[in-house]
Amino acid sequence: MQFDSLSNFIRDKDAVPQKGPIAVVVVEDDIEVDTTLRHHQQAGFKQVIAFMPKRFKLARDLSETLIRIDFDTSAPDALETAVNGVIVAVPAGTWMYYCYNAEFLFHPFCETRSVGEMLTFHTEERRDAMLTYVVDLYADDLWSCPNAVSLDRAHLDRSGYYALARPDEKGHPKERQLNFYGGLRWRFEEHVPEVRRKIDRISLFKAKPGLKLRNDHTFNDEEYNTYACEWHHNLTAAICSFRTAKALKLNPGSTYDIETFKWHNSAPFEWHSRQLLDLGLMEPGQWF
Repeated sequence: MQFDSLSNFIRDKDAVPQKGPIAVVVVEDDIEVDTTLRHHQQAGFKQVIAFMPKRFKLARDLSETLIRIDFDTSAPDALETAVNGVIVAVPAGTWMYYCYNAEFLFHPFCETRSVGEMLTFHTEERRDAMLTYVVDLYADDLWSCPNAVSLDRAHLDRSGYYALARPDEKGHPKERQLNFYGGLRWRFEEHVPEVRRKIDRISLFKAKPGLKLRNDHTFNDEEYNTYACEWHHNLTAAICSFRTAKALKLNPGSTYDIETFKWHNSAPFEWHSRQLLDLGLMEPGQWF
């Protein structure tokens, strides 16, 4: 199903999904688009909505099974516009997720349990949102993979992650909120604006009236931005992403300064949740 604009999609009440979880994928370029969309279909999302430039092509099976919206993803605040538009359109209480192309959601035990099963448990714990960490992926050889993307040769950092208190307007730490850092944005921070160095996103959340995603990957409801409830640790998930590696290698301001992303703490990515759990890059909480 294809729409030529977000507004036309919102107006078509028959097309708007009435049941979640729903994945929103913002396609910035033509790298691993089909792979990203299929990954999230297979993760168990009831519907995948792709926001993408009209010039990009989709495989036939995807064109027949997802919602495509023609969209200028290079426009300012494109992600927030897309996500907030879908929030307005879907029924209140619908679980949603968002990411870019060449990003892949992993959650605890995702090899045997669907994202819907995880969110059912998360709902039972009276949580309306879930923290996700963006874990940078990168090819091990930038000569053979000049855009830094390789599914077969993907690597990640196994250490170097840390958190700092998130201050409020008066400089006091916010309750149950932290800013998380690490990966390529930390190692190559001289090429990354300070406001873009965080690796935390609230990528899984329940839609509700008045909810808005802000341009720092947080919401206007502060409880949505917390990493856990008041009484125990909650589930978290990871988005394994080539996006930062792509940007650093394709940006003229940084590409010539970077010969490789590998360092002594690089490890091959195993495409399995167990590796991410063992590295502490996501948390199973009370879900066993």
